[in-house]
Amino acid sequence: MKLNHCGKPPPQRNQDKVRGVVKLTKKKFLDGDNLIASFRDWLDELLRNKVSLQLISATHPKTGGYSGTVGKPANLKKWLTTFNPLTADEVAFKVTFHWSEDEGVPGAFIIRNNHHNEFYLKSLTLDHVPGHGRIHFFCNSWVYPVKKYKHNRIFFSNQTYLPSETPIALREYREQELKNLRGHGVEELQEWDRVYDYAVYNDLGNPDKGSKYERPTLGGSLEHPYPRRARTGRPPAKTDPTCESRIHILKSIEVYVPRDERFSHLKLSDVVAYGLKALGPFILAEAEDIRDGVLNEFNTLEDTLAIYKGGIKLPGGHRLNQVRKSLPCQTLRELLRNDGEHFMKFPMPHVVAEDKSAWRTDEEFAREMIAGMNPVSICRLREVPHKSKLNPQVYGDNTSRITKEILERACGNLKVDEAIKSNKLYILDHHDSLMPYISRINRTSTKGYATRTVLLKEGGILKPLAIELSIPDPEGDKFGIISEVYTPAEQGTVEGSIWQLAKAYVSINDAGIHQLCSHWLNTHCVLEPFIIATNRQLSVLHPIYKLLHPHFRDTMYINALGRQILVSAGGALENTVFPGKYSMEITSNAYKDWVFTDQALPADLLKRGMAVEDSSSPHGLRLLVEDYPYAVDGLEIWSAIETWVRDYCSVYYKDDEKTRTDPELQSWWNEVRCVGHGDKKDEPWWPKMQSLEELIQACTIIIWTASALHAAINFSQYPYGGYLPNRPSLSRRFMPKPGTEDYKELERNPEKFFLRTITSQFQTLLGISLIELLSRHASDEVFLGEREEGWTEDKEALEAFDRFKEKLVAIEKGIMDLNGDENCRNRRGPVKMPYTVLIPSSEVGLTFRGIPNSVSM
Repeated sequence: MKLNHCGKPPPQRNQDKVRGVVKLTKKKFLDGDNLIASFRDWLDELLRNKVSLQLISATHPKTGGYSGTVGKPANLKKWLTTFNPLTADEVAFKVTFHWSEDEGVPGAFIIRNNHHNEFYLKSLTLDHVPGHGRIHFFCNSWVYPVKKYKHNRIFFSNQTYLPSETPIALREYREQELKNLRGHGVEELQEWDRVYDYAVYNDLGNPDKGSKYERPTLGGSLEHPYPRRARTGRPPAKTDPTCESRIHILKSIEVYVPRDERFSHLKLSDVVAYGLKALGPFILAEAEDIRDGVLNEFNTLEDTLAIYKGGIKLPGGHRLNQVRKSLPCQTLRELLRNDGEHFMKFPMPHVVAEDKSAWRTDEEFAREMIAGMNPVSICRLREVPHKSKLNPQVYGDNTSRITKEILERACGNLKVDEAIKSNKLYILDHHDSLMPYISRINRTSTKGYATRTVLLKEGGILKPLAIELSIPDPEGDKFGIISEVYTPAEQGTVEGSIWQLAKAYVSINDAGIHQLCSHWLNTHCVLEPFIIATNRQLSVLHPIYKLLHPHFRDTMYINALGRQILVSAGGALENTVFPGKYSMEITSNAYKDWVFTDQALPADLLKRGMAVEDSSSPHGLRLLVEDYPYAVDGLEIWSAIETWVRDYCSVYYKDDEKTRTDPELQSWWNEVRCVGHGDKKDEPWWPKMQSLEELIQACTIIIWTASALHAAINFSQYPYGGYLPNRPSLSRRFMPKPGTEDYKELERNPEKFFLRTITSQFQTLLGISLIELLSRHASDEVFLGEREEGWTEDKEALEAFDRFKEKLVAIEKGIMDLNGDENCRNRRGPVKMPYTVLIPSSEVGLTFRGIPNSVSM
């Protein structure tokens, strides 16, 4: 032993003890404890197979190296006897580390789960760290048994660092963690794997079931470009090696995404409960039809309203509340709600709650184009007749047959040229997006048209002037189109019934484009590559990771479930929207026109001609339809998000040089462009990510798309589309021609003819069940302006977020005030239904309001 100058051994290094608290959730099935798992973990503890943690220094590298010093293992205490729940989910365990001031400040820790079962690690908090004080680690991750991992599970403290500013002792750990998340790109991924990787959409078909279930691969070709999805690594189909094999529909919840991307047990139980509730009236209605011998048809509009009546009203009061609280399963608690909802009954959709017939008016038909389910398709009309962008060598002449003469006859005092110059004419044009598919669609049981609708702005509201229904020439697509143009007619006449049918065909087109393109493609699909790239290229320590991560919650899992159940061959979507088996091909065709920068709300409004630049107007834009609820509320939300993103990014990026020289940021953006959206990698419109302004623009678009855009498109579904006569999703026959038997049937009973033309009863009930589920907020929903407390240690970032929250509160009040303004006719319409879908906050359930942080449903 080396002695000091007094001949005595040197003093031992200070072996201080650092005490911590670990919060975690033990493995559960829905809301019930998994008893077998609990017993095995109990046995592991008896055999001293414990959960251990080791601190890693952020300030003191190992001797002769760069990685931080690793402390001695410390076990969680009293696993067998700790049952004190902090909430419905959390259990707290104490842990004591031997850690001296000489070892520096802990910046990360390794955790080893030596049990047989996984648990959800929420956080570790260290108190009285020598020379520092309290340190938080927000983990929020599933930790599987150590034998499932090839690498140590590492968690970092709640600090934020650009790569160049990361303490040297943590850099190697930071880089290694990102490598682990990228995987090797070959193996079939299991539930415990933490791998984020890319694949094309070759999992939509199921060729092993027969040719009926074959679907083209989307992504990786000029013919069918598409964003990338998360790779599962499943083996190829037996009959077609280019397709990925599918898992059984009953095992859909097991589809691979990294476990941390899956629904929480609380949300999963919500979804199960909502699904059971939604299917209940569907099953009852079908059973009623079988008993009456009238299968799959509504006979009157009164029949369509009957499905919202009845059900089982559960008793209220204190006693039921006590019963609900004592139930061990969230699913059962949801089924026994006592807030006025009935069991086995569809809620009354908002669009018919106040007035059962106002949905049929022309004003409401037009209003829903700017305040309904799909307020993002209407455009200003810039020329008459409207020109098609389809290739005339392939599709012939597709110029609109709606002429100036027709429009001027429809509105006697209208001068078309003057109306165009004064920005009074608008169009809902679904012609070009659908015409290439109409011949194939019409060879199935569905019969439909590609539609154009021209509208006039008059007195602040829109009114339809003409509807064009088109099909390809029977001689072939290259010979152009056969079109009929219809104009408004009074209700109660045969012409009025024909006009009502024409509006239904438009709604069918719009419902399909809404669900397939506005909703699935432009929110769910296009975001998935950003989520994958963020996890592969941006460390959890990175400020942009911390900014974006809350806006990715649950999206990968809901997308995986969608591919498994909804958008796959024979899935629910193909059975409820008119394009049927061609649905996903249509979204691929639409993706050809997708432009990232146009997803910014101001850019979108300018591109559609719904606004013009005006520096004197709020947000620098002047809306040409002043009372455009989606745009009015949306611009307020957009501006608040943009300000928040600007304030936050400016904390970390003081100049453009910081942006250009950030290796993780550059790798992230390059991967988004060249891999995740690789079919569009050469487009000139991609931001170059060479300036702070480009970073702010990109992050604002991502957050807007994940939150407000998706909210406007998704949570309006049941309020408007829950009543299918208002938003039919497919048609079963063509417009009747004078002199035919169909026309005579229309004359005899127009209401019955209408109902026998649009969506059948079976498809209606299936569709309503689906959109009721999609339109609900789950119990664990996190809304815009909400984050986990203590999500960052940076004071400037926290202050910026507080300003963002305050702005959202003010926006909410402003929306409520506008909804009470009688001069804003488009905010309520004939159906007396205020536009609330972009109000940021909400309660749980079917509320027609609330902006979740992410595409979580």
